[in-house]
Amino acid sequence: MKMLLLLIALLSAALPASAAPPTCYSRVLSLSKEITESFKNLQTSKTVDSCVETLPRLYLDIHNYCVLAKLRDFVAYPGCDRVDEVNELKEKARSLYTILISYCRRDLVFLTDDCNALEIPISSPIEHSITES
Repeated sequence: MKMLLLLIALLSAALPASAAPPTCYSRVLSLSKEITESFKNLQTSKTVDSCVETLPRLYLDIHNYCVLAKLRDFVAYPGCDRVDEVNELKEKARSLYTILISYCRRDLVFLTDDCNALEIPISSPIEHSITES
């Protein structure tokens, strides 16, 4: 009996803490953060084509219903097709849109439909305190 308990304890300690599969919400949340961060990096990169400055803003809040239109507009934007980083970002945005309207359609709840909120991102208190320093 002691051996069995010891074996169970060792196995549970060896398993990672996040052994549960990702939910639709967690996948959408992580992908939206990844896309937003990639867009920020693209905007601040000095080695990228000047057309990047003309891209529509890409701040994503998956709790805002307008995120669907924002993703559609970004993917359909005709400029910068020659820039690989933009094409990769558009592919991620297309994937997020597909996940939102297909796989997670019934699992997500939109808390707002304020499209202007996606134009001017609100910085988190941590980001705000860093920029003031």
